[in-house]
Amino acid sequence: MSTKLTRDQIAARVAQDIPEGAYVNLGIGLPTLVANHLPADREVILHTENGMLGMGPAPAKGQEDYDLINAGKQPVTELPGCSFFHHADSFAMMRGGHLDICVLGAFQVSQHGDLANWHTGAPDAIPAVGGAMDLAIGAKDVFVMMELQTRKGQSKLVEACTYPLTGVRCVSRVYTDVAVFDIRADGVTVIDMFGDVTADELLALTGLPLKFSR
Repeated sequence: MSTKLTRDQIAARVAQDIPEGAYVNLGIGLPTLVANHLPADREVILHTENGMLGMGPAPAKGQEDYDLINAGKQPVTELPGCSFFHHADSFAMMRGGHLDICVLGAFQVSQHGDLANWHTGAPDAIPAVGGAMDLAIGAKDVFVMMELQTRKGQSKLVEACTYPLTGVRCVSRVYTDVAVFDIRADGVTVIDMFGDVTADELLALTGLPLKFSR
């Protein structure tokens, strides 16, 4: 398994599956890269927890305006027609089911779609829940974007999460550097594989009874 996607390539693969006209929130961290890879001829309306609707891609180097930031305090751009509003209204939009998709990072995702992305449980770790719980239960579809393995080589796609949960049975699709997984009622299905990864390698790495769509 020597060939893996880069983080930008994972983001581009996520962007490929976001449909025209979708209202989408991009979580803090890796998911913010998705904004840079949305097709120019496709209208996707990006939402931020801090009260922005119509966010664009990251600004060019040297063109950053730190009065215009996303929820992760990264500089962003605004598209024509962009609107700004109170963060309480932004959370009402999230909780009210008005987002079609949210793309979140994760420490772990279980085979049932449980999500753990705010705290590892380590005594010296700083919890960073943000709006993830609201997004996990409020968005119509929850996509996760992550590298499949930890730095220690352990799979982040697991039988059951061992970290504190953000949401239960909320994740519908997981995008990683080696494969894309659908989380379905009958289990986890691999719908795309990258580079030279094999089915046997994915089975061994995750330890899950994966299904394969091809």
